Amino acid sequence: MASSTAQQGSVAADVAVVILNWNGRHWLEQFLPTVLAHSDGAAIVVADNASTDDSVAWLVARYPQVQVLRHAENMGFCEGYNHALRQLPAYRYYVLLNSDVEVTPGWLRPLHQLLESNPRIAAAQPKILAHAHKNQFEYAGAAGGYLDRLGYPFCRGRLFDTLETDHGQYNDPLPVAWATGACMFVRAESWRARGGLEPAFFAHMEEIDLCWQLWNAGSEVWYHGGSTVYHVGGGTLHKSNPRKTYLNFHNGLALVYKNTAAAELPGTLAARVLLDWVAALQFLVKSSPADARAVLRAHWNLWQKRRYWRERRLLANPRLRTHERPGVYNGSLVWAYFARGFKTFSKLNLPSNGAPQSAAAVKQKSPEPSPRQ
Repeated sequence: MASSTAQQGSVAADVAVVILNWNGRHWLEQFLPTVLAHSDGAAIVVADNASTDDSVAWLVARYPQVQVLRHAENMGFCEGYNHALRQLPAYRYYVLLNSDVEVTPGWLRPLHQLLESNPRIAAAQPKILAHAHKNQFEYAGAAGGYLDRLGYPFCRGRLFDTLETDHGQYNDPLPVAWATGACMFVRAESWRARGGLEPAFFAHMEEIDLCWQLWNAGSEVWYHGGSTVYHVGGGTLHKSNPRKTYLNFHNGLALVYKNTAAAELPGTLAARVLLDWVAALQFLVKSSPADARAVLRAHWNLWQKRRYWRERRLLANPRLRTHERPGVYNGSLVWAYFARGFKTFSKLNLPSNGAPQSAAAVKQKSPEPSPRQ
C-alpha cells in the first residue's frame, strides 16, 4: 500500500503525507521535491480534486513513486481529504499538507515522536513560518491555534493580521486549541472516529472544528516548535472575495453552535450573531455590499439547515466548557486587540492551560491509555 519511498525501518513508514491538489502543478513543481527528500520514508500521496490543468499527467510522468488518487469532481478541501483518507486505511498516521508548503529536513520526526510518546495526543502541527519572509510567522497556524471565549480563532505569533517575528520564543511543545490544516499530523484512528472533516464546511475552519471535537472526545491537540515548515498561503481565495467572507461567517457560526458546551451556548451564540450583524453593517459603510450580502446569506443558509446542524451537534457531543479546554483565551480577542492595543500573543497573559512542557519532558512522558472516542 505504501509508496516506494517508504523503506523498511524508515522513521515514518507508518505515515501517509497527503497533498490535496487542484490545478496546482506550479506548487507541485516547486515544493514536492522537498517533501520527497525530507519525509523519512513516509508514503507521499497526491489526491487530485478533478484538476483541469496537466498536473496529474505531469506528476505521473515525473514522480511515479507518488501515489495519485483521482477524484471525479472537485470535492473541496473537506470532502477531498475525507474521500482520499478513506482509501488509505493501512497507515497509523496521516499528514494533511497543503501543496504550497516547503518542508525542512527532519520535519516529521518531532511530530511523529510526540504522538508516539502519548496515545492521548490525536493531532499536532509544526511551527508555520511565511515562505516569503522566513523569519516571520505565517497567518494560517503560526505557532499553534487558539480561540477566544466567543470562538474567534487566533494563533501564537499571529493576532488578526499582526504577524510576529520568530525569535525562538515559541519553540516549546504544548497543548493548543487547534492545529492548522495547512500541515496537520493526525492519528488515523482518531480521524476515523470523528468522521474526518465536516463536509458542510467545504473549506475554512474545518481543522478547528475537528480539533474542538477531539478535545471534547478526551483526546489532545498539540503544537511542536521543534518542527518547521514554510507556507506560501492565501492562494485559494483572497480575503476580499465574497465567497471567502461567506465561508468565514457560515463556518465560524456553525463551529460555535456545533461544539460549544450547552451551558455556554445561548450567550455565546447570541453574541456571535450580534457581532456578525455589526460586521455586515461595517461592510455596507465601507461600500462592500457583496460582503454584507455574504454575511446575511451565511446566516440564512444556517437557519435553513438547522435540522442538519442539530444532528451534527449531537454527534459532536460538546461537553467541555471554556475553562476546561486548553488554548482558550477567557476574554474577547476583538476587545483585547482593538480596544486595549494588544498586538502580540504574550500581551494576552494566557495561563498554561495544560502545563506546557519542554521537549525533554515530552520525550520522557509515559504513555497514557488511549481515550475512548
